[in-house]
Amino acid sequence: MYEDQVAEELVRWKRRLMKRPSMTGRYTKGIQAKMNKMVPEKIHTVVTASIKNMVHATLVGSEYTLQKQPEQALSLKEREEKVRSLTSTYKRTAALEGAGTGAGGILLGMVDFPLLLSIKMKYLFDTASAYGYDVRDYRERLFVLLLFQLAFAREDKREGLIYRIENWEEERLRLPEKEEYLNHVDWKEFQLDYRDYIDLAKMFQLIPGFGAIVGAVANYRFLDVLSETAMNGYRIRWLADEHE
Repeated sequence: MYEDQVAEELVRWKRRLMKRPSMTGRYTKGIQAKMNKMVPEKIHTVVTASIKNMVHATLVGSEYTLQKQPEQALSLKEREEKVRSLTSTYKRTAALEGAGTGAGGILLGMVDFPLLLSIKMKYLFDTASAYGYDVRDYRERLFVLLLFQLAFAREDKREGLIYRIENWEEERLRLPEKEEYLNHVDWKEFQLDYRDYIDLAKMFQLIPGFGAIVGAVANYRFLDVLSETAMNGYRIRWLADEHE
């Protein structure tokens, strides 16, 4: 049965995500930390501002949600076939984007970084719709942000984020109506907290033209990480709904 196969893959994914880094991984992390300190302040500013703007646009804006109707009456297998097709399409787009920005080097990559974030967020919204979730509901947008956060979270933050995803329905039911939530949210605190969960060293590696990773490869890797995280995040919810 397809759901059984998915459940097994989910267990392996969570185990891999929670695994302590190897000696090589810790060594690489040390190198990344040193590189992080060498990154010009201008790039730090672009990355952190882009993340803050992405968070605000996701919750308040309508650019990602226009004409987004959730898919209805499909099996999990059919939904995941749609998601895999969607991922392939976005990967082709990513390769084309990256070819241009990579050729322009890091300065052009910095200029395009907010756009790249926006496109990848659109991918997550399309994925949510394929799984049958209505992203016109701000609570589903919060869940999309949670998935993005997990995809690029620091190792010490992953367990808490997985817990929130596994218990999302309870958190979702406690959330107030959109207007009340948006009126009382402390945007500065929300955005800083969101940013602090993200491993900025990973984000720097995704800027086309930065370090050893350039252009299309950066974009491709970005989508690999996002698609795996999104699929498994929605699988957790799907399987939980099935067992209710």
